[in-house]
Amino acid sequence: MSRDLSPLSQDRMREAALYLWDANLLANRIIELPLAYMLGEGVELRATDPQMQAAITRFWNDPINQMDVKLPKKVRELALFGEQCWPTFVNEMNGHVRLGYLDPALIATVVVDPDNAEQPIGVVTVKDRKGTARRYRVIVNGPEADLFTERTRQIRETFTDGECFFFTVNDLSVSRRGRSDLRAPADWVDAYDQFLFGEIERYNFLRAFVWDVTIAGADEAKVRQKAREIKSPRAGSVRVHNEQEVWKAESPDIKAGDTAEGARLFRNHVLGGSTIPEHWFGGGGDVNRSTGESMGEPTFKTFSLRQRYLKHVLEMMGRYVIRQKMKAEIDDEPAWDDARLAVEARFPEMTARDTTRYAAALAQVVTGVAIAIDKGLMTEATAVALVATIAGQLGVEIDPKKELEDARKAAADRRARQADEDAFPGVNDLGAA
Repeated sequence: MSRDLSPLSQDRMREAALYLWDANLLANRIIELPLAYMLGEGVELRATDPQMQAAITRFWNDPINQMDVKLPKKVRELALFGEQCWPTFVNEMNGHVRLGYLDPALIATVVVDPDNAEQPIGVVTVKDRKGTARRYRVIVNGPEADLFTERTRQIRETFTDGECFFFTVNDLSVSRRGRSDLRAPADWVDAYDQFLFGEIERYNFLRAFVWDVTIAGADEAKVRQKAREIKSPRAGSVRVHNEQEVWKAESPDIKAGDTAEGARLFRNHVLGGSTIPEHWFGGGGDVNRSTGESMGEPTFKTFSLRQRYLKHVLEMMGRYVIRQKMKAEIDDEPAWDDARLAVEARFPEMTARDTTRYAAALAQVVTGVAIAIDKGLMTEATAVALVATIAGQLGVEIDPKKELEDARKAAADRRARQADEDAFPGVNDLGAA
């Protein structure tokens, strides 16, 4: 049984998502807010092997790749369309890699490994005007013989138009295509827009009025005659009449209650489904600073999950760049677990750290572990590990084992200096003089 949308539904999903992102404020924020938190301060891709960093930097800054500029676009479209396909172009002489772009609308079929349904192995495009479809082999970092069966390798050999990266979100293990972040809330954000436009029309009606003129003692003929003669007064004009004529401005009473709660209901239904707090979209509610911070935690967990996937995407690209460099230099395919292929994608902190509480916690932990060591209830190694944990929350990474060794060495040096001073008092003062 297929777990994918039909081709027509896939097309409609993409078009609807693009339209809503472009024209609907709420849908736009659902896409742009995570993007800003995950990439707002930039991303860095670092090779573990310093000798490979030059290839990574060259790939990142390439005039065609321009990853600092294009990465936000790629991540945005991954959320909008649910999938991204980037063909690669490799310089056979030096292994330099450049990325292309394949519009998801041009993907006809994604072929999966017949022996492993969750592994895509190829992408087939729709036919062009000449009736030709391109067949791209999905990149999997490693030697084909180590990764696929002979049957799968034979299928992959039929994809002769180059290699491509293919990534999906909001999919299942047995899905071949991804789904947009806006697929589920699409109807609701559109309904919210219609609701607000309806409210604008209602307020226009509420501002409308008519002049109701009452003429005391007039028969129907006189009323008709007066109706032909009367004119609506202009602003600032003067109107003169006797006590038999009464003018009154009448506004419509359409018996419509306060719709603010209705708007909040619709908005929160959409925002809640997207794990975005109400106060992030202009709704204050009963939120204060304390509850606001706690309400943001599920949101940041959701953003972190997507950021972790983006980390995999970038590190996979980095491994591919190094693979191509090594293949060009040694004319051989490196093993998938070659240590030289290791790269790390470094993302910024999504929120500014509240260092005050961590600083207070650090002081309490240091005091506590010192007492525990004096009482013989804890080893120094465990104590330093606890301190390192809190220091990590302040952005300082400590290797507990190395730190303990350095601390013991520094303490020994201090004792040695103190012993020298005790044995030869005044020597340091004479040296200084």
